[in-house]
Amino acid sequence: MKTKYDAIVVGSGPNGFAAAITLQRCGLSVLIVEAKDTLGGGVCSAELTLPGFIHDVCSAVYPLGENSPVFKPLQLEKYGLEYLRSEYAVAHPFYNGSAVTVESSIERTAAQLGKDGDNYKRIFFPLVNEWPSLRSAFVGPLHMSSFTETKARFAYYAISSGRNFAKNNFTSYAAQSLFAGMAAHSILPLNKLATASVAIVLNTVAHINSWPVPKGGAQQITKALAAYFKDKGGEIQTGHRITSLHQLPSSRVVLLDVTPAQLLSIANQQFSDLYKWQLSNYQYGEGVFKIDWALSQPAPFTNEKCRKATTVHLGGSFDEIYQSEYLVSKKRVSDKPFVLFVQPGVVDDSRAPAGKQTAWAYCHVPNGSTRDMTNNIEKQVERFAPGFRDCILARHVMNTIDMQHYNSNYVGGDINGGAATIGQIFTRPVLRLSPYRTSAKGVYVCSSSTPPGGGVHGICGYYAARRTLKDFFEINLPWL
Repeated sequence: MKTKYDAIVVGSGPNGFAAAITLQRCGLSVLIVEAKDTLGGGVCSAELTLPGFIHDVCSAVYPLGENSPVFKPLQLEKYGLEYLRSEYAVAHPFYNGSAVTVESSIERTAAQLGKDGDNYKRIFFPLVNEWPSLRSAFVGPLHMSSFTETKARFAYYAISSGRNFAKNNFTSYAAQSLFAGMAAHSILPLNKLATASVAIVLNTVAHINSWPVPKGGAQQITKALAAYFKDKGGEIQTGHRITSLHQLPSSRVVLLDVTPAQLLSIANQQFSDLYKWQLSNYQYGEGVFKIDWALSQPAPFTNEKCRKATTVHLGGSFDEIYQSEYLVSKKRVSDKPFVLFVQPGVVDDSRAPAGKQTAWAYCHVPNGSTRDMTNNIEKQVERFAPGFRDCILARHVMNTIDMQHYNSNYVGGDINGGAATIGQIFTRPVLRLSPYRTSAKGVYVCSSSTPPGGGVHGICGYYAARRTLKDFFEINLPWL
């Protein structure tokens, strides 16, 4: 191993790779150090249940990944990455056997919403048409590009709570429920400000790319990033858990793809008292309880549309979803939790033996909860897919502690690197002129605990690298 690098990146999640590749493309020598023997953090796959059944450890669906302004220019398809799309990006079934779906066509989606169809089109046509410009307006830390009417409208929408947006813009049971399922991805109670922003972004992107899944599993994203990085001269060391910066080879800068808890542990002695105090007050979000299943056949959803969607939101009405997320914020759980159900086999037959399928689901639970939600989740699936339990060949469960044990960034089961509250959207992990720069010279943070937060898009890593390049190498990259 070389004894000196321009930069070392600790952690090989998508943001770690994004930072390392951005630095490398500017001519720097870069080393990635990963604690585990397998690269990728949460973006990886494994045979968790039975041989031949490939499961994604955290997520199988990447709405923000394929068209990421960081990853798209890398042409990762040349390194074996292929995305697949189902006919419906999202399906939302109801107890009477009906369902609404989000399709690539705004017109077809709106046609399912009756009298709310016109409102739906009024909201999403401008957002989809101006998405590249809108994206640049909210992904940068406290950065706004040129003003437009659509951007102003988006900002107005985004600041709202999911509850207020749904109630003020839609009147039908179907439209309000569909929006609640989208907003629940925030892992916050839907009365919190800015929870509408998560729903609006995800709903907009669904019309653009149909929420694709990587063929063969999430690990293919990491494999492609690693292949690109090494092909361009980057170096990777696995199986080296870093507990102190003194363990690293000498370098000009270090970028840490970790959350505040690990940041304090690794570099505590290098930080100022004020910065340590700020990090110690960082707010983590609620956790998830996740189940992976090996199935003897596809899930027997009552509604045919649900059998053709890779992602299915199982929550029933707006009120049920609202109550489920509210209870979690009060350290309780619902008997009918909002369940995010994913069935990659709808489009990817490489995940399981012929005729069989994999599926996974999670529900939100209080941070650090060890409650077993297996029965709650499976009962919720059965309400919309009677006979589902008869299809289960094997299951693998992970509570919040298991999630954190697998990936130390998932503190208390929080897979978003911190609560996406309005107070932490742009100021995570602390309020500074640059959130990527720590109080120690040459030490930066590049994880999803920095703006714009969670999601496999690499933007946090890119902006951390951008800050590093400007500070140490007099290279000024553009805003995305």
